[in-house]
Amino acid sequence: MKRTLAALVAVVVLAATVAFSRQDVPPNFQIESGKSNPWTHLRLNRDSGIFQFAIVSDRTGGHRDKIFSQTVDRLNLMQPEFVLSVGDLIEGGKKKSDTIHAEWKEFDSYVQRLKMPFFYVPGNHDVGNEANTAIWGERYGRRHYHFVYKNVLFLCLNTDDPPGAGVPRLSQEQVDYAKKALADNSNVRWTLVFLHKPIWTSGDLKKRGWRDVEQALADRPYTVFCGHVHRFRKFVRQGRDYYQLATTGGGSKLRGIPYGEFDQIAWVTMKDNGPVLAHVLVDSILDDELKSPDSDEVGVRIARQKTYPARGFVYFNGVPVVGAQVAFSSAEQEGRRAVRADGFTSGDGSFELSTYTANDGIPAGKYKVTVVQRRPLVTLEGKAGPNQLPARYAAATTTPLEVEVKEQDNEFRLDLTP
Repeated sequence: MKRTLAALVAVVVLAATVAFSRQDVPPNFQIESGKSNPWTHLRLNRDSGIFQFAIVSDRTGGHRDKIFSQTVDRLNLMQPEFVLSVGDLIEGGKKKSDTIHAEWKEFDSYVQRLKMPFFYVPGNHDVGNEANTAIWGERYGRRHYHFVYKNVLFLCLNTDDPPGAGVPRLSQEQVDYAKKALADNSNVRWTLVFLHKPIWTSGDLKKRGWRDVEQALADRPYTVFCGHVHRFRKFVRQGRDYYQLATTGGGSKLRGIPYGEFDQIAWVTMKDNGPVLAHVLVDSILDDELKSPDSDEVGVRIARQKTYPARGFVYFNGVPVVGAQVAFSSAEQEGRRAVRADGFTSGDGSFELSTYTANDGIPAGKYKVTVVQRRPLVTLEGKAGPNQLPARYAAATTTPLEVEVKEQDNEFRLDLTP
Protein backbone atom coordinates (compact mmCIF):
# COMPACT_ATOMS: atom_id res chain seq x y z
CA MET A 1 0.00 0.00 0.00
CA LYS A 2 2.83 2.38 0.94
CA ARG A 3 4.70 1.54 -2.27
CA THR A 4 1.54 2.22 -4.32
CA LEU A 5 0.95 5.55 -2.54
CA ALA A 6 4.61 6.59 -3.00
CA ALA A 7 4.46 5.71 -6.70
CA LEU A 8 1.27 7.68 -7.09
CA VAL A 9 2.82 10.72 -5.39
CA ALA A 10 5.89 10.41 -7.64
CA VAL A 11 3.67 10.33 -10.74
CA VAL A 12 1.75 13.43 -9.56
CA VAL A 13 4.99 15.32 -8.79
CA LEU A 14 6.46 14.27 -12.17
CA ALA A 15 3.29 15.36 -14.00
CA ALA A 16 3.30 18.69 -12.20
CA THR A 17 6.98 19.16 -13.01
CA VAL A 18 6.41 18.40 -16.68
CA ALA A 19 3.41 20.76 -16.78
CA PHE A 20 5.35 23.54 -15.02
CA SER A 21 8.31 22.99 -17.33
CA ARG A 22 6.05 23.17 -20.35
CA GLN A 23 4.60 26.46 -19.04
CA ASP A 24 8.04 27.82 -18.09
CA VAL A 25 6.86 28.74 -14.59
CA PRO A 26 9.23 31.18 -12.86
CA PRO A 27 10.52 30.51 -9.33
CA ASN A 28 8.12 31.22 -6.45
CA PHE A 29 5.17 31.09 -8.84
CA GLN A 30 2.41 28.67 -7.84
CA ILE A 31 -0.41 27.90 -10.24
CA GLU A 32 -2.30 24.83 -11.36
CA SER A 33 -1.50 24.17 -14.98
CA GLY A 34 -3.48 22.04 -17.38
CA LYS A 35 -3.45 21.04 -21.03
CA SER A 36 -5.30 24.28 -21.84
CA ASN A 37 -4.97 27.36 -19.65
CA PRO A 38 -6.65 30.79 -19.38
CA TRP A 39 -3.41 32.71 -19.93
CA THR A 40 -1.01 33.35 -22.81
CA HIS A 41 2.19 32.13 -21.14
CA LEU A 42 4.03 32.35 -17.81
CA ARG A 43 7.21 34.09 -18.98
CA LEU A 44 7.08 37.03 -16.60
CA ASN A 45 8.38 40.34 -17.92
CA ARG A 46 11.07 40.42 -15.28
CA ASP A 47 14.58 39.15 -14.82
CA SER A 48 17.60 40.13 -12.80
CA GLY A 49 18.75 42.63 -15.44
CA ILE A 50 15.51 44.62 -15.67
CA PHE A 51 15.06 47.75 -13.59
CA GLN A 52 13.05 50.96 -13.76
CA PHE A 53 13.93 54.55 -12.98
CA ALA A 54 12.45 57.98 -13.61
CA ILE A 55 13.82 61.25 -15.01
CA VAL A 56 12.50 64.70 -14.10
CA SER A 57 13.13 67.80 -16.18
CA ASP A 58 13.31 71.60 -15.79
CA ARG A 59 11.77 73.39 -12.81
CA THR A 60 12.93 76.94 -13.62
CA GLY A 61 12.26 79.92 -15.88
CA GLY A 62 9.32 80.94 -13.72
CA HIS A 63 8.37 77.64 -12.12
CA ARG A 64 4.70 77.10 -11.44
CA ASP A 65 2.86 76.42 -8.19
CA LYS A 66 2.90 72.90 -6.76
CA ILE A 67 4.02 70.96 -9.86
CA PHE A 68 7.45 69.68 -8.82
CA SER A 69 6.53 68.94 -5.20
CA GLN A 70 3.42 67.06 -6.35
CA THR A 71 5.63 65.13 -8.78
CA VAL A 72 7.67 63.90 -5.82
CA ASP A 73 4.56 62.40 -4.23
CA ARG A 74 3.54 60.90 -7.56
CA LEU A 75 6.96 59.30 -7.95
CA ASN A 76 6.48 57.69 -4.55
CA LEU A 77 3.27 56.18 -5.92
CA MET A 78 5.09 54.77 -8.97
CA GLN A 79 8.07 53.42 -6.99
CA PRO A 80 11.02 53.63 -9.41
CA GLU A 81 14.33 52.31 -8.12
CA PHE A 82 15.81 55.82 -8.29
CA VAL A 83 15.23 59.23 -9.92
CA LEU A 84 17.56 61.32 -12.09
CA SER A 85 17.34 64.93 -13.22
CA VAL A 86 18.54 66.89 -16.24
CA GLY A 87 19.21 70.16 -14.40
CA ASP A 88 17.70 73.59 -13.79
CA LEU A 89 16.36 72.68 -10.39
CA ILE A 90 16.28 76.17 -8.79
CA GLU A 91 15.69 79.62 -10.29
CA GLY A 92 19.25 80.65 -9.37
CA GLY A 93 20.73 83.58 -11.25
CA LYS A 94 22.62 86.55 -9.84
CA LYS A 95 21.28 86.63 -6.29
CA LYS A 96 22.70 86.86 -2.82
CA SER A 97 24.28 83.71 -1.42
CA ASP A 98 21.61 83.40 1.28
CA THR A 99 18.86 83.46 -1.36
CA ILE A 100 20.52 80.73 -3.43
CA HIS A 101 20.98 78.56 -0.33
CA ALA A 102 17.31 79.12 0.54
CA GLU A 103 16.23 78.01 -2.93
CA TRP A 104 18.31 74.84 -2.60
CA LYS A 105 16.94 74.23 0.89
CA GLU A 106 13.41 74.40 -0.51
CA PHE A 107 14.25 72.07 -3.40
CA ASP A 108 16.01 69.59 -1.10
CA SER A 109 12.96 69.52 1.17
CA TYR A 110 11.00 68.09 -1.76
CA VAL A 111 13.43 65.45 -3.04
CA GLN A 112 14.20 64.30 0.50
CA ARG A 113 10.60 63.05 0.63
CA LEU A 114 11.38 60.54 -2.11
CA LYS A 115 11.46 56.90 -0.98
CA MET A 116 14.33 56.27 -3.39
CA PRO A 117 17.64 58.01 -4.28
CA PHE A 118 17.66 61.25 -6.28
CA PHE A 119 20.62 62.14 -8.53
CA TYR A 120 21.34 65.82 -9.22
CA VAL A 121 22.57 67.10 -12.60
CA PRO A 122 23.45 70.83 -12.90
CA GLY A 123 21.76 73.26 -15.28
CA ASN A 124 22.57 76.85 -16.15
CA HIS A 125 20.16 78.16 -13.50
CA ASP A 126 22.00 76.03 -10.93
CA VAL A 127 25.66 76.74 -11.82
CA GLY A 128 25.48 79.55 -14.38
CA ASN A 129 27.99 81.79 -12.61
CA GLU A 130 31.03 81.40 -10.35
CA ALA A 131 29.13 82.17 -7.13
CA ASN A 132 26.39 79.61 -7.78
CA THR A 133 28.97 77.05 -8.87
CA ALA A 134 30.74 77.51 -5.53
CA ILE A 135 27.46 77.00 -3.66
CA TRP A 136 26.83 73.80 -5.63
CA GLY A 137 30.30 72.62 -4.63
CA GLU A 138 29.59 73.29 -0.96
CA ARG A 139 26.29 71.45 -1.02
CA TYR A 140 26.74 68.64 -3.56
CA GLY A 141 30.42 68.40 -4.46
CA ARG A 142 31.02 67.16 -8.00
CA ARG A 143 29.28 68.68 -11.01
CA HIS A 144 30.03 65.68 -13.23
CA TYR A 145 30.21 62.05 -12.17
CA HIS A 146 29.24 58.52 -13.16
CA PHE A 147 28.00 55.29 -11.63
CA VAL A 148 27.22 51.75 -12.79
CA TYR A 149 24.05 49.85 -11.85
CA LYS A 150 23.27 46.34 -13.10
CA ASN A 151 25.97 46.68 -15.75
CA VAL A 152 24.56 49.98 -17.10
CA LEU A 153 26.78 53.07 -17.06
CA PHE A 154 25.16 56.35 -16.00
CA LEU A 155 27.27 59.35 -17.11
CA CYS A 156 26.15 62.71 -15.68
CA LEU A 157 27.75 65.80 -17.27
CA ASN A 158 27.71 69.58 -16.78
CA THR A 159 27.08 71.69 -19.90
CA ASP A 160 28.00 74.98 -18.11
CA ASP A 161 31.69 74.26 -17.72
CA PRO A 162 33.18 76.82 -17.31
CA PRO A 163 30.25 78.73 -15.75
CA GLY A 164 29.04 81.93 -17.36
CA ALA A 165 30.05 81.03 -20.91
CA GLY A 166 26.43 81.33 -22.07
CA VAL A 167 26.79 78.65 -24.74
CA PRO A 168 26.85 74.98 -23.75
CA ARG A 169 30.37 73.74 -23.18
CA LEU A 170 32.34 70.90 -21.58
CA SER A 171 35.81 71.78 -20.30
CA GLN A 172 38.74 69.70 -21.45
CA GLU A 173 39.01 68.31 -17.92
CA GLN A 174 35.42 67.11 -18.11
CA VAL A 175 35.89 65.69 -21.61
CA ASP A 176 38.90 63.73 -20.37
CA TYR A 177 36.87 62.51 -17.39
CA ALA A 178 34.03 61.33 -19.65
CA LYS A 179 36.40 59.54 -22.02
CA LYS A 180 38.10 57.77 -19.13
CA ALA A 181 34.77 56.74 -17.58
CA LEU A 182 33.73 55.29 -20.93
CA ALA A 183 37.07 53.51 -21.43
CA ASP A 184 37.00 52.07 -17.89
CA ASN A 185 33.49 50.75 -18.48
CA SER A 186 33.81 49.49 -22.04
CA ASN A 187 31.96 46.22 -21.36
CA VAL A 188 28.72 47.57 -19.90
CA ARG A 189 25.54 46.52 -21.68
CA TRP A 190 24.30 50.10 -22.17
CA THR A 191 25.39 53.68 -21.47
CA LEU A 192 22.99 56.47 -20.45
CA VAL A 193 24.14 60.10 -20.62
CA PHE A 194 22.47 62.92 -18.69
CA LEU A 195 23.18 66.61 -19.25
CA HIS A 196 21.23 69.85 -19.26
CA LYS A 197 21.62 71.61 -22.60
CA PRO A 198 21.24 69.92 -26.01
CA ILE A 199 24.86 70.67 -26.75
CA TRP A 200 24.76 68.82 -30.11
CA THR A 201 22.64 71.66 -31.58
CA SER A 202 25.15 74.40 -30.69
CA GLY A 203 27.46 74.77 -33.68
CA ASP A 204 31.16 73.95 -33.30
CA LEU A 205 30.95 70.64 -31.41
CA LYS A 206 34.72 70.32 -31.21
CA LYS A 207 35.00 73.68 -29.51
CA ARG A 208 32.09 72.82 -27.22
CA GLY A 209 33.75 69.56 -26.16
CA TRP A 210 30.89 67.36 -27.31
CA ARG A 211 32.48 65.95 -30.45
CA ASP A 212 35.15 64.07 -28.51
CA VAL A 213 32.61 62.65 -26.07
CA GLU A 214 30.29 61.63 -28.89
CA GLN A 215 33.14 59.94 -30.73
CA ALA A 216 33.99 58.01 -27.56
CA LEU A 217 30.35 56.91 -27.36
CA ALA A 218 30.14 55.80 -31.00
CA ASP A 219 31.33 52.21 -30.50
CA ARG A 220 28.72 51.30 -27.87
CA PRO A 221 24.93 51.27 -27.41
CA TYR A 222 23.83 54.44 -25.60
CA THR A 223 21.00 56.93 -25.04
CA VAL A 224 21.19 60.64 -24.17
CA PHE A 225 18.79 62.77 -22.10
CA CYS A 226 18.72 66.57 -21.75
CA GLY A 227 16.31 69.42 -20.94
CA HIS A 228 16.81 73.22 -21.07
CA VAL A 229 14.49 74.12 -23.98
CA HIS A 230 11.25 73.29 -22.10
CA ARG A 231 9.95 71.52 -25.18
CA PHE A 232 10.00 67.80 -25.91
CA ARG A 233 11.93 66.68 -28.94
CA LYS A 234 13.60 63.47 -30.07
CA PHE A 235 16.84 63.42 -32.08
CA VAL A 236 18.77 60.55 -33.64
CA ARG A 237 22.56 60.81 -33.90
CA GLN A 238 24.99 58.02 -34.71
CA GLY A 239 21.94 55.76 -34.87
CA ARG A 240 21.16 56.45 -31.19
CA ASP A 241 18.23 58.21 -29.52
CA TYR A 242 18.70 61.62 -27.91
CA TYR A 243 15.74 62.93 -25.86
CA GLN A 244 15.12 66.58 -25.04
CA LEU A 245 12.55 66.43 -22.25
CA ALA A 246 9.75 68.94 -21.65
CA THR A 247 9.24 70.36 -18.13
CA THR A 248 8.49 69.23 -14.60
CA GLY A 249 7.06 72.50 -13.34
CA GLY A 250 9.30 74.88 -15.31
CA GLY A 251 8.07 77.85 -17.29
CA SER A 252 5.92 76.69 -20.22
CA LYS A 253 2.99 77.85 -22.30
CA LEU A 254 1.62 74.31 -21.88
CA ARG A 255 0.07 74.14 -25.34
CA GLY A 256 0.17 70.37 -25.23
CA ILE A 257 1.68 67.43 -27.07
CA PRO A 258 1.68 68.95 -30.61
CA TYR A 259 3.92 71.72 -29.29
CA GLY A 260 5.96 69.45 -27.00
CA GLU A 261 4.87 71.63 -24.07
CA PHE A 262 3.75 69.59 -21.06
CA ASP A 263 4.87 68.48 -17.60
CA GLN A 264 6.36 65.02 -17.71
CA ILE A 265 8.25 62.20 -16.07
CA ALA A 266 10.35 60.04 -18.37
CA TRP A 267 9.80 56.47 -17.15
CA VAL A 268 12.62 54.17 -18.22
CA THR A 269 12.55 50.39 -18.10
CA MET A 270 16.06 49.08 -18.68
CA LYS A 271 16.08 45.72 -20.47
CA ASP A 272 18.86 43.63 -21.96
CA ASN A 273 18.32 45.06 -25.45
CA GLY A 274 18.13 48.69 -24.28
CA PRO A 275 15.83 51.16 -22.53
CA VAL A 276 12.07 51.21 -23.07
CA LEU A 277 10.67 54.72 -22.55
CA ALA A 278 7.24 55.90 -21.47
CA HIS A 279 6.68 59.65 -21.37
CA VAL A 280 4.21 60.07 -18.52
CA LEU A 281 2.16 63.26 -18.09
CA VAL A 282 2.55 64.35 -14.48
CA ASP A 283 -1.10 65.19 -13.89
CA SER A 284 -2.18 61.73 -15.08
CA ILE A 285 -0.69 60.07 -11.98
CA LEU A 286 -3.36 59.83 -9.27
CA ASP A 287 -3.54 58.02 -5.96
CA ASP A 288 -6.04 55.26 -5.19
CA GLU A 289 -8.67 57.88 -4.34
CA LEU A 290 -8.11 59.50 -7.75
CA LYS A 291 -6.79 62.66 -6.15
CA SER A 292 -3.81 64.85 -6.89
CA PRO A 293 -1.37 65.32 -4.00
CA ASP A 294 -1.69 68.54 -2.03
CA SER A 295 1.22 70.98 -1.88
CA ASP A 296 2.14 74.42 -0.59
CA GLU A 297 4.94 74.93 -3.15
CA VAL A 298 4.75 78.53 -4.41
CA GLY A 299 5.90 79.27 -7.94
CA VAL A 300 7.60 82.39 -9.26
CA ARG A 301 5.39 85.29 -10.28
CA ILE A 302 6.76 86.77 -13.51
CA ALA A 303 5.58 90.26 -14.44
CA ARG A 304 3.11 90.01 -17.28
CA GLN A 305 1.57 92.64 -19.46
CA LYS A 306 -2.14 92.55 -20.16
CA THR A 307 -2.86 90.50 -23.27
CA TYR A 308 -5.60 90.66 -25.88
CA PRO A 309 -6.88 87.84 -28.12
CA ALA A 310 -5.01 87.64 -31.41
CA ARG A 311 -5.57 85.18 -34.23
CA GLY A 312 -5.37 85.16 -37.99
CA PHE A 313 -4.71 83.37 -41.27
CA VAL A 314 -1.58 82.96 -43.39
CA TYR A 315 -1.70 82.61 -47.20
CA PHE A 316 1.07 82.13 -49.74
CA ASN A 317 0.01 82.98 -53.29
CA GLY A 318 -3.55 82.84 -52.00
CA VAL A 319 -3.20 79.28 -50.64
CA PRO A 320 -3.45 78.59 -46.86
CA VAL A 321 -0.05 77.84 -45.30
CA VAL A 322 -0.14 74.74 -43.09
CA GLY A 323 2.23 73.96 -40.20
CA ALA A 324 4.08 77.29 -40.24
CA GLN A 325 5.35 79.06 -37.13
CA VAL A 326 4.03 82.62 -36.90
CA ALA A 327 5.83 84.92 -34.44
CA PHE A 328 5.00 88.49 -33.42
CA SER A 329 7.96 90.30 -31.85
CA SER A 330 8.61 93.81 -30.56
CA ALA A 331 11.83 95.50 -29.56
CA GLU A 332 12.37 96.57 -25.97
CA GLN A 333 10.91 100.03 -25.46
CA GLU A 334 11.07 102.54 -22.64
CA GLY A 335 9.02 101.19 -19.78
CA ARG A 336 8.18 98.00 -21.64
CA ARG A 337 9.98 94.71 -22.12
CA ALA A 338 10.39 93.07 -25.50
CA VAL A 339 7.46 90.80 -26.30
CA ARG A 340 7.31 87.66 -28.38
CA ALA A 341 4.20 85.62 -29.07
CA ASP A 342 3.83 82.71 -31.46
CA GLY A 343 1.58 80.02 -32.83
CA PHE A 344 1.46 77.34 -35.53
CA THR A 345 -0.94 77.39 -38.46
CA SER A 346 -3.60 74.70 -38.82
CA GLY A 347 -4.95 73.03 -41.96
CA ASP A 348 -6.87 76.15 -43.02
CA GLY A 349 -3.90 78.44 -42.41
CA SER A 350 -5.33 79.76 -39.13
CA PHE A 351 -3.23 80.50 -36.05
CA GLU A 352 -3.77 81.73 -32.49
CA LEU A 353 -1.09 83.57 -30.52
CA SER A 354 0.32 82.66 -27.10
CA THR A 355 2.60 84.91 -25.04
CA TYR A 356 2.61 83.53 -21.48
CA THR A 357 0.11 80.68 -21.48
CA ALA A 358 -1.79 78.71 -24.11
CA ASN A 359 -3.75 80.97 -26.47
CA ASP A 360 -3.65 83.96 -24.10
CA GLY A 361 -3.08 86.49 -26.90
CA ILE A 362 -0.53 89.30 -26.91
CA PRO A 363 -0.08 92.78 -25.36
CA ALA A 364 -1.23 95.76 -27.40
CA GLY A 365 1.43 97.42 -29.56
CA LYS A 366 3.25 97.32 -32.88
CA TYR A 367 4.97 94.12 -33.99
CA LYS A 368 7.17 92.65 -36.69
CA VAL A 369 5.76 89.34 -37.95
CA THR A 370 7.85 86.40 -39.13
CA VAL A 371 6.54 83.25 -40.77
CA VAL A 372 8.64 80.11 -41.20
CA GLN A 373 7.47 76.76 -42.57
CA ARG A 374 10.10 74.08 -41.96
CA ARG A 375 9.87 70.53 -43.26
CA PRO A 376 10.75 68.98 -40.90
CA LEU A 377 10.69 71.54 -38.08
CA VAL A 378 13.93 70.02 -36.75
CA THR A 379 15.95 67.24 -38.34
CA LEU A 380 16.76 64.10 -36.39
CA GLU A 381 20.34 65.37 -36.11
CA GLY A 382 19.12 68.50 -34.31
CA LYS A 383 19.36 71.08 -37.09
CA ALA A 384 16.53 73.34 -38.26
CA GLY A 385 14.71 71.85 -41.22
CA PRO A 386 14.70 73.66 -44.59
CA ASN A 387 12.33 76.64 -44.81
CA GLN A 388 9.67 76.24 -47.50
CA LEU A 389 8.77 79.95 -47.62
CA PRO A 390 10.71 82.98 -48.92
CA ALA A 391 13.63 83.78 -46.63
CA ARG A 392 12.67 87.43 -46.13
CA TYR A 393 9.73 86.36 -43.94
CA ALA A 394 12.00 84.42 -41.58
CA ALA A 395 13.72 87.31 -39.72
CA ALA A 396 12.42 90.42 -37.99
CA THR A 397 15.11 92.48 -39.72
CA THR A 398 13.90 91.57 -43.23
CA THR A 399 10.20 90.76 -42.97
CA PRO A 400 7.84 93.21 -44.68
CA LEU A 401 5.02 92.14 -42.33
CA GLU A 402 4.13 94.65 -39.61
CA VAL A 403 0.91 94.80 -37.58
CA GLU A 404 -0.62 96.68 -34.68
CA VAL A 405 -2.37 94.79 -31.88
CA LYS A 406 -5.14 96.82 -30.28
CA GLU A 407 -6.88 96.57 -26.92
CA GLN A 408 -9.63 94.38 -28.36
CA ASP A 409 -10.11 91.06 -30.18
CA ASN A 410 -7.62 91.07 -33.05
CA GLU A 411 -7.66 89.14 -36.32
CA PHE A 412 -5.04 89.41 -39.05
CA ARG A 413 -4.69 88.20 -42.62
CA LEU A 414 -1.05 87.66 -43.62
CA ASP A 415 -0.52 87.41 -47.38
CA LEU A 416 2.91 86.14 -48.43
CA THR A 417 4.23 86.42 -51.99
CA PRO A 418 7.18 84.80 -53.80
